Amino acid sequence: MYLPAEIIKKKRNGNTLTKSELEYFVNEYTKEKIPDYQMAALLMAIFFQGMSEKETLVFTECMRDSGSKLKFDKTKKFAVDKHSTGGIGDKTSIILAPLVACAGLSVPMISGRGLGHTGGTVDKLESIPGFNPFVNEEKCYAMIDKIGVSMMAQTENICPADKKIYALRDVTATVESLPLICASIMSKKLAEGIHGLVLDVKFGSGAFMKTIEKAKELAKGLMGIGIEADVNIAAYLTNMNQPLGRFVGHSLEIQECIAIMKDEPFGNWKKDDFADTRELSLELAGTMLYLGKKASTPEAGYKVATEILRSGAAYEKFTALCEFQGGDINKIGVAKKKVTIKSPKQGFISNYDSEKIGIAAILIGAGRKISTDRIDLTAGIEVFKKIGDRVDRNEALFILHLNSDQTIGEVTEILLNAVDISDNNPGTSPLIAERLFR
Repeated sequence: MYLPAEIIKKKRNGNTLTKSELEYFVNEYTKEKIPDYQMAALLMAIFFQGMSEKETLVFTECMRDSGSKLKFDKTKKFAVDKHSTGGIGDKTSIILAPLVACAGLSVPMISGRGLGHTGGTVDKLESIPGFNPFVNEEKCYAMIDKIGVSMMAQTENICPADKKIYALRDVTATVESLPLICASIMSKKLAEGIHGLVLDVKFGSGAFMKTIEKAKELAKGLMGIGIEADVNIAAYLTNMNQPLGRFVGHSLEIQECIAIMKDEPFGNWKKDDFADTRELSLELAGTMLYLGKKASTPEAGYKVATEILRSGAAYEKFTALCEFQGGDINKIGVAKKKVTIKSPKQGFISNYDSEKIGIAAILIGAGRKISTDRIDLTAGIEVFKKIGDRVDRNEALFILHLNSDQTIGEVTEILLNAVDISDNNPGTSPLIAERLFR
């Protein structure tokens, strides 16, 4: 039997907590026998004192084991997933989950909702009329057995400790703690019962990690937990200094992904205009295939993924996924109004403050100001220029897709302040900055 205050004091003083101390604290908190104020105190002590690699692993395992876990037999079929730390227009899961399943791997993807200025995969999927992300374990197994993929929201039974602790971190200024971030992400991924995991760790103005150094530190922390848990794991450090693709907003992003899977144009855009979304999806999918031994190298995996995408099989698989989960991709809604925001001058796009673009999307209804807000799933922003592109005065920079003109003035000002236009071409930075393998 432990005294919670003694465990808090031990961490406050910079000492290492034992496995049994962490298990006690997490288990008792999940059972509501330890109150929020004592868990909040421990979280703040961890925020300031940090955790060793061993402590972080144990903390992760405690949260994983606080609820039910999926189980997949590695000898029958390799289970693999991808996790992104989030960004503006980040939509690759929609493409790569069905694509990788086409190659004979299991993809039991548990996704989240929007966080801060970034969108969530669950919200995007819910923009498909009828799509139900609340899949129970029995249906998940049935889908994996039948089509090799499911895309579900975190249920009440999976990692309940993480759900409670994350909500507490959100209101106690402890979100940014690296050990707590790692434990939160990896507890949910390990609860999926996966054997392989590819991480897309983003950096830049539209990411939570603003520098590549911080992103690399996070990637290494996540990989360390995965390696200790005997998961084949790799990480990509990717640039989020501008939105990914051409659309920000749930139904619009789904339509962009469908266009890529069907190899068709969409709206104002030709097929090649979605090159960055397509490229990153293929890179991540290729490495998932490599980890699952469907390709001898990540490069070979990329080629296999490209062939699957070109064949149309990924689109067919996505259609089957939607049918299983009640969605009708032929009835995706559109916003009632479009408003074009034009460039005040000519020059070259030299920089985006992508976080401001995410905030603008929230203000037109495509995100939540508070947790209880309802999202307008048809609202969003069309992004016409990439960094390095030339723009003329009065040429379109953005198109707002919205159902209310209440915030147009404010949003226009935010978006014009989110883009820098210079006389000289700044050049471009690679989308993928680094690849990390164990």
